[in-house]
Amino acid sequence: MKKSMSRMIFSSFTFWLVVAGLCIYSVLPLNKKLKRGIDLVGGTYMTLEVETEKAVDAELLTVMQSIPEKLEKAGKPLPKAKEIKNQKIILTFADVSQASEVAIQLQGMRDINVTPSGQQITLQYTEKRAEQIKKNAVTSNREVYRARLGELMSTAEINIAPKGERGIIIELPGVTDPMKARAMIGKSAILEFKLVERTAASEDDILYEYDGEIPYDMEILKGKDKEGEDKFYLVPRYTDLTGKDLKNAQSGLGGDIGTEHVINFEFSSEGGKKFYELTSRNVGRQVAVILDDVVLMAPVIKTALRTSGVITGGFSSEQAKQLATLLRSGALVAPVKIEGEQQIGPTLGAASIKQGLISCLVGLGLLLLFSLLYYGLSGLFAFIALMFNLCLVLFGLYATGSVLTLPGIAGMVLTVGMAIDASILIYERIKDGLKEGVSIKNAVDKGFSNAMVVILDANITTMIVGIVLYKFGTGPLQGFAVTMMLGIVSTLITGLLFLKSIFTFMLTNFRVQKLRI
Repeated sequence: MKKSMSRMIFSSFTFWLVVAGLCIYSVLPLNKKLKRGIDLVGGTYMTLEVETEKAVDAELLTVMQSIPEKLEKAGKPLPKAKEIKNQKIILTFADVSQASEVAIQLQGMRDINVTPSGQQITLQYTEKRAEQIKKNAVTSNREVYRARLGELMSTAEINIAPKGERGIIIELPGVTDPMKARAMIGKSAILEFKLVERTAASEDDILYEYDGEIPYDMEILKGKDKEGEDKFYLVPRYTDLTGKDLKNAQSGLGGDIGTEHVINFEFSSEGGKKFYELTSRNVGRQVAVILDDVVLMAPVIKTALRTSGVITGGFSSEQAKQLATLLRSGALVAPVKIEGEQQIGPTLGAASIKQGLISCLVGLGLLLLFSLLYYGLSGLFAFIALMFNLCLVLFGLYATGSVLTLPGIAGMVLTVGMAIDASILIYERIKDGLKEGVSIKNAVDKGFSNAMVVILDANITTMIVGIVLYKFGTGPLQGFAVTMMLGIVSTLITGLLFLKSIFTFMLTNFRVQKLRI
């Protein structure tokens, strides 16, 4: 008796029961633990257009900033004016001979066409390189949004997908505040550090000092002084010290009285060299900290700094945290325009869930009835394996942080069909063994081993389809592919291991004389 109890307790069937219990415990309650897509819970759906031409301009800026050093080393004349316009660098020289001399020097720059015209030289990327930059800008922006929104919202269920050549689709499940969504998405988060040439209470005051026209390589930006009044700053149009050089950014407390919400930033090694060069050469001057063309602060450089600094600006705690996150996730490679915005209510999702549950219950009830009528007790075993199968799929979604969507539910329905199909294949093989006159135990063993090849073949080929759908599909297709692949794995586990453990448990511990199957 003791041996019999010990055999039952330490059987493989008991092990799978424990696994099933742990899976159910892990995912309950489903409403709180299982992540659901925007089609089930509602939220904000946005379509964006990336201004890819600006990405080309940004790449050209790097090229333009390297040209003076290149010309100085070669002993060539420097341009008296330089600007970026319509995806082109335009260099202006004192005369035609200087322009011709420099044009020859700049010929051979990789992926850049150099065209002299009078006193000017135009540098422009080749068509192939420009298209590659534009394509990379869309891809990079998607990754920035993935990092930015994932941290700000603490949700892994956001869907960020491409749309056409320069579009991006963003789905934010559970976000019903459009202003919050726009605030998170609309910021480019381009951080720049520039020396201040002039400050004034109005833009006109600065223009007056320059007889109505500021130098070509300068610009006027707006900010606030410590009293919150508008202030205008004349700064260089271009800088090589930007947020790209940041290593980290964290919100904290600091400022003059130590209780102000600030952002502490740290430069990379290369950024630290640039920051040290800027501050060491300009002690006593103001340096503007600029975010998206708005001056956050313009402190006086008191001593040379190398690797770190603090940004103040009268932030609230939430603003400081969000800004630090924006800086950590990186700036957008190119600005974006919000083309469309749609608020999706949870009504459709609630109705879909309700109808889906009803259809699932009806379907499972019919399956149970069919299994019992056709296979008897063995049909009940198949139904138990099916329920365990669904538990494993839900646990897989929870464990991997995947999202349940309407197409995902369709993948689960497909899993039900595949699981029942596997049980039927096994049972038909067991029937064949019983007809041959072998013992029940041998018939069960042969049934599972003979059906294994067919089940593996069918599921492996379907798994390949699922991998392809997930790799090359987006949004709904990926949701379907995830549940389908999890269903395949759970079908193999429940069909070939769990179901067999039930039969082994029954045949080992009970004197089964006849098996209806």
